[in-house]
Amino acid sequence: MIVVSDTSPITNLAAVNQLTLLHQLYGTIIIPQAVYEEMASLGYAVPGTIEIMTLSWIETRPVTQQNQVNQLLNKLDRGESEGIILALELGADLLILDERKGRKVAQSLGLNITGILGVLLEAKQKELIMNIKPIVDQLILKAEFRISETLYRKVLTIAGE
Repeated sequence: MIVVSDTSPITNLAAVNQLTLLHQLYGTIIIPQAVYEEMASLGYAVPGTIEIMTLSWIETRPVTQQNQVNQLLNKLDRGESEGIILALELGADLLILDERKGRKVAQSLGLNITGILGVLLEAKQKELIMNIKPIVDQLILKAEFRISETLYRKVLTIAGE
């Protein structure tokens, strides 16, 4: 399975000590060069930075079609743009992306996407975690994860919590 991730799913899951869920669910996670550079430039204080540099199951790949990335830059940041184009280049099975604008663009290009909440729901379904609520609550507190009350309740309902 080819899975590409944007920055925020990695930093947010690392902030709540759940980054290994990505490996348990999908094996290797591929990040575009822009995501690596963005995280590395922010320093070790950013959750996930050490992990992207040291974990063998997180691979950094360059995008070859920079002209397509440049076309997306008027709507999205470089990490999201490279993530979407890299997913297209690799024929990725899944793109992990949380930002609303990026998700809309990715869907319009036919990519299969999920976000951090989808990752958590899949992890619970596969019994890698017992409950979603405490993790989402930690995401809100520690990672400043933004979620509407409606979506929060919907995710907990889907999870049976």
